[in-house]
Amino acid sequence: MTTNTAAPAPDKLTAKGKATRARILEHAAELIYTKGVHATNNEQLRRAAGVSGSQLNHYFPSKESLVLAVIAWQAERVLTFHRSERFACFDSLDAFRAWADFYVGYERAYQEGCTLGSLASEIIKTDLDVHDELASVFDQWRVIFRDGIARMQQLGRISPEADPTRLANLLLAAFQGGMLLAQVARDIAPLKDALRSAIDYVQTFARSPDPGVLQAR
Repeated sequence: MTTNTAAPAPDKLTAKGKATRARILEHAAELIYTKGVHATNNEQLRRAAGVSGSQLNHYFPSKESLVLAVIAWQAERVLTFHRSERFACFDSLDAFRAWADFYVGYERAYQEGCTLGSLASEIIKTDLDVHDELASVFDQWRVIFRDGIARMQQLGRISPEADPTRLANLLLAAFQGGMLLAQVARDIAPLKDALRSAIDYVQTFARSPDPGVLQAR
């Protein structure tokens, strides 16, 4: 890939162009996940996405532009899911337990791992200048949890002594670490234990009575 041409802005593309770009990103994310950044080359991506070399260079004129776009694409999927109504803005312990139950109950979780976490672990080892973008994505994810815990405080569901930022860090770390261990063991138990232990710790700050607290499982 060349490095002297700017990638076209996604919002300036036609519907067909957006579809082609999305197809390239989907296959690029999969190749990077399975092969790593350095082992993923243009020929593999062209064959997988069914595009020509000129199309690939048009949408992504450099490897860095491709990797940045893959980060943004994966981040949008993860963050949109966590911002969905199914978790009610994470303003109760019920919501956090529902989030944990979703991943624990997802039969392919330990096979696929966290798509964003796995992508980050591959990219962070390269010399590509994308560390700030990765950090920003995980910060946005952390903020979703932090804001939810802060709302729980405002609603009187947990003690003012709880530190939303520290608890958000704990939850995100439990998810990432638990998912990695689950992948290694090919068993969901490490993720289940990590998430439920983290949420149980958040529950130690709960005020009684708290309609957002589920009975411990």
